[in-house]
Amino acid sequence: MLRLGFPVIGVTDVPRAVTFWTAALNLVAAQERRSETWRTLNHADGSGSALGLLRSTSPAEPRPRLHLDLFTDSAEEQQAEVRRLVGLGARTVDWDLYPPDPDFVVLADPDGNIFCVVDLSRTPGGGDASAP
Repeated sequence: MLRLGFPVIGVTDVPRAVTFWTAALNLVAAQERRSETWRTLNHADGSGSALGLLRSTSPAEPRPRLHLDLFTDSAEEQQAEVRRLVGLGARTVDWDLYPPDPDFVVLADPDGNIFCVVDLSRTPGGGDASAP
């Protein structure tokens, strides 16, 4: 039976990506299936795999159709997390597609992969993560 695994991010420097994403999301690098071109990152609580990192020679897409959304529960938490992630090596992105009064901030990881930090209290569902 087919089942969904987990997102995989293409990176140019696997060790650097492991350092960034484990610190960013409180993940741990798994030892199984480890290679020079692959690392699986697991949830720190042991509940399973969360993210894959695959060495890639292609550049990051400036406007990817698929990206990660990282959730916060308030504007204050969003601001604090953006500062923390930038301190870990992310960079802010000059995103020209922001709507008026956006509920998200666009960042790029150290490899240039775009992701968003979303304040769920300002989304259309008003903090209800189950809302479409």
